[in-house]
Amino acid sequence: MSGATKQKRQHAALRAHRTRSRIRGTAACPRLSVKRSLKHIYAQLIDDARGVTLVSASDTAVEAKGRPVEVAHAVGKRLAEKAVAAGMTQAVFDRGSYRYHGRVAAIADGAREGGLTI
Repeated sequence: MSGATKQKRQHAALRAHRTRSRIRGTAACPRLSVKRSLKHIYAQLIDDARGVTLVSASDTAVEAKGRPVEVAHAVGKRLAEKAVAAGMTQAVFDRGSYRYHGRVAAIADGAREGGLTI
């Protein structure tokens, strides 16, 4: 691993730590965490008090096709549907080291449209 790549990963980890230091998820109001890669996007609701994932969704499980932003919106909507079925109505959004823009914002919008209060 080159020095520049290592430095980028360290800066991303610091950004994620800075974001997560202000956010805590509980069973009543879990943390909606987003993981974005070049090909896929994943979202999960996490109860930090117990350290468990309550509900998860990804683009591999959603049948939506089209632009990546549209697929991310469908992932957020599917996650919200699962959460509402499990009895959750609120969540705290955790963008990690990513900017609230594009696919990350589309997940939040889809979750709101699906019935979650973020």
